[in-house]
Amino acid sequence: MNRFRLAPGGALLCLLALGTRGAHADDAAKPAEPATSTAPSLTDVLTASGVAIHGYLDTAYSYLSGTGIFTSGVADRVFDTEPNSFNLHQAVLIIDYQPKEGFGGLVNLTAGRDARVIAAVGESMSNFDVTQAFVQYAHGPLTIIGGKFVTLPGAEVINSTLDVNYSRSILFGYAIPFSHTGARLTYATSDQVTVIVGVNNGWDQLQDANKQKTAELGVSFTPNKAFSLAVQGYSGVEQLSGGRFIGAGTHGVRSLVDAVGTYNPNSQLTFILNVDWGQQENFTSLVDGTSVKAKWDGAAGYVNYQVNDQWRLSVRAEYFDDKDGYRTGVIQKWKEATLTLAYLPTKFIELRAEVRGDKSDSNVFVKDAAFFTGAPGAGMTDNQISIGLEAVYKF
Repeated sequence: MNRFRLAPGGALLCLLALGTRGAHADDAAKPAEPATSTAPSLTDVLTASGVAIHGYLDTAYSYLSGTGIFTSGVADRVFDTEPNSFNLHQAVLIIDYQPKEGFGGLVNLTAGRDARVIAAVGESMSNFDVTQAFVQYAHGPLTIIGGKFVTLPGAEVINSTLDVNYSRSILFGYAIPFSHTGARLTYATSDQVTVIVGVNNGWDQLQDANKQKTAELGVSFTPNKAFSLAVQGYSGVEQLSGGRFIGAGTHGVRSLVDAVGTYNPNSQLTFILNVDWGQQENFTSLVDGTSVKAKWDGAAGYVNYQVNDQWRLSVRAEYFDDKDGYRTGVIQKWKEATLTLAYLPTKFIELRAEVRGDKSDSNVFVKDAAFFTGAPGAGMTDNQISIGLEAVYKF
């Protein structure tokens, strides 16, 4: 006689229990599926924190009909100085954190051939340059930066992606500085007017070559979306020798006034006019060796037409008067005209084709090696033709 009996329905409950245990055992025997990753990428983290990392590559081929130098030995172009060469002009990385309120900063690193040109006076002539590096504080309409930063004057800039031509203008290379090291205060008095004041070590100087400082003052006026005007001035004691400057190892007050006006009659067409006036005290005259106040002035006009989203046509014409030869090493009136056709297959890539002609009122361009033989008038000319092909990639 059985001492143990199942209650009604007990057999069914036991079978269900065994089946459930069997199912759990089968699940346990299966390999575990990998968990879906939810960890944010480095880009996500930086974006969320307000830090931006971006940059660009600027590569090109340039052809010059001359040697790329004046009879004074000074380069007759800014970046595209090789007569027949492919070039990595700039490989740039920019890291910035610039909130509308509070502290931030920016670092702009440049590698490539152009780094040698924009490097501060006295720095090593390598293919690397810390183009900008500054801390920033912003509060309402006020922004203060301290460190190394690009200059205020000029319609063109070092950053290739912000220019419309391949070659840089005469004014960019010979009328104004590239960068400064010091402090700058920007105050927006209204939606239309912004005032900028600053003090720095001088033109293209990481370390000041003298005890005196250079002051900067700028005012920008934007009454509407179609028109804007920016006027800026610099004044301070500067060394005459070294870097891009011509003259003996003395110093004197250097002053500069620059103005840039922009007019956009519609979304496709843009007109720009840039004018400069400068002077340098205590320059040794190239004519009679006396001490003079060297002067230079010039103007550049631009017409940019955006045909559509992919094609753009840009024309530039300018005039530069180096009255005493301080900026180029030769006394001359120099003119140039440039035509650039740009094609943008994507928003990240821009291809530019350019033709340019330069003309001086004197035979100041070194045309060929015959100049170096010393024969009077040999290898010199008053004009130069160039062709440029450029590819810019933004990331």
